[in-house]
Order: sequence, then structure tokens, then C-alpha cells
Amino acid sequence: MKKWLFFCMALIVVFNFTPHDALAYSYGDPNEEAVAEAYKEMVAKLENNRFDEAKAIYETVQKEIDMHMGPEPSEVILEALEKKDKQLVIDSMRKVLVLNIARRLENVEKNFEKYDTSKRLLAKAFATYEALSPVVQEKNRELDQKLKKEFDQALQSLGNPGLFGVGKKESNIEQFKKSKETILSSLQKEFKLKSLEVGHFSESDLERLASAKKKEWTDLSKVKNWIPLIVIVVIIGAVVVYAVRKKK
Repeated sequence: MKKWLFFCMALIVVFNFTPHDALAYSYGDPNEEAVAEAYKEMVAKLENNRFDEAKAIYETVQKEIDMHMGPEPSEVILEALEKKDKQLVIDSMRKVLVLNIARRLENVEKNFEKYDTSKRLLAKAFATYEALSPVVQEKNRELDQKLKKEFDQALQSLGNPGLFGVGKKESNIEQFKKSKETILSSLQKEFKLKSLEVGHFSESDLERLASAKKKEWTDLSKVKNWIPLIVIVVIIGAVVVYAVRKKK
């Protein structure tokens, strides 16, 4: 009995003297973010121009992306893979990650009072940002540090239900909303998304593909593009010959 009482007292001491931040603000295992992992694997394949393998990786997450973000991202990415436009594939995947962060943070707000759920969703959002962090850091180290700080503040805003009341901290949804707004507006600007809403993926990317398709058909340096012209010339020639013979 005395040993059990001593053990309980020891637990209380540990909880009281362990910094609460260490208990409350570890993200835990986000179970990895599938789309972010796919992005990293695709970039590795594309660096070696292995487009078919990159496409196979994308197809493992396409269903999830189509379900949550509509068909536009896949239309752009799959066609860019077909055209072997490496940079467009990478840029588009980065935009998908930003949209995924927005989706996760929206769901955190909707489930704010459910601590376990909101913490898990925030962990997934942060895991997604970690895939983008090297890109942001390369362009703007201060922005990367600012965004990571905002993710930490968002995590703190969830509060902590504690264990048997020990280490409990109240949540603060207004603080979360501020961090969320800072994160999303910064990412939207950094990765040039017109909107973070479904159905507004990237008009510029669609225009770029349309322009590339038009250019491909008018590029006379490619042998295949001469074929339609040759056919037209042959047809016109045949018509002219037929007309001349008919007159005779």
C-alpha cells in the first residue's frame, strides 16, 4: 500500500514540475501526410526525368486529391507529366500541398473543441508544410521561421485537457484564427494561388498548358508537325490536277 501511495505521489510531482509546454505542445505522430510524401517522392523521380514513375506515384494519391480539391489539379499535373514539363509538375504539386494545408486548418477550426482530432489535423498540416519548408526557406528564410512560429502558436491555441486535470490549459480559438490567417495568406502569396477554394486551382497553369499545346502543333522543327501540311498540300495538288484535266 505504501509503495502504491509513493508511486502516485511521484506521478503528481512529475506532472507538476515537468514544463507544461513539453506535455502540451509536441505534435506527436502525424501518421505522415500521404500527399506530402508523394510530392517528395515525385520530385526525386523527376530530378532523374523518370516521368512514368512520378506519374505512378501521383496516381496513389489522385483519388484523395480529386475528392477534396476537385478535378483541376489532376488535369494539370497529369497533362504536365505527359508533356514532360518537370517544373510545371513540381509547381503544381506545391500548390496542391498549400491547398491541403488550407483544408486541414479549416477542419481544425471546425473541430476546435475536439482536442485529439484538432491536434491530429494540425499535425498533418504541419507535416505538409515541412515538405514545402525547404522551398520557402530558400527564397525567404525569415518567412519560413515566421510560418513555423505560427504553427507553434496554432498548436498552443488548442490548449490542453491535461491528465486528470493536471496540466490543463484553456483553448483560444481567436489565437488559432489569427495564426491560420497568417499561414494561409502567406502561402497563397508565396506559391501564387489565385484562391484557396476548390475549383480555383491555377488559371495560369491551364493557360500555360494550352499555350504549350498550341506551340507544339506549330513547331515545324518536329517532323510529325509537317505531316498535316504535307497532307494539305497533296490534297490541294490533287484538286488542281483534277480540275485541269476536267477542263481539257
